[in-house]
Amino acid sequence: MRIDYRVQIWKEGPQFVAHAMPIDVVSSGDTPDRARAALDEAVTLFLSTAQEKGTLREVLEECFYEFRDGSWQPPEWVSVERHTALLNA
Repeated sequence: MRIDYRVQIWKEGPQFVAHAMPIDVVSSGDTPDRARAALDEAVTLFLSTAQEKGTLREVLEECFYEFRDGSWQPPEWVSVERHTALLNA
């Protein structure tokens, strides 16, 4: 079964953090490639465990996936943006 997700990567100190959206699984590595690989493994383990426990449908629906045309479709991304909050000093 194929389940698509988006990945966002940023740097925190010496580590790179990778976040799978909208599944909300996070992992890290000392390079962007290692963070990606660690995240892919974490997502696969998370979804496999949910499938084994019989909760995969519930997990995906909570992440706003829809089962259409025989496969799970992720929510449609409308925009990915960077915003800035301005606070009084």
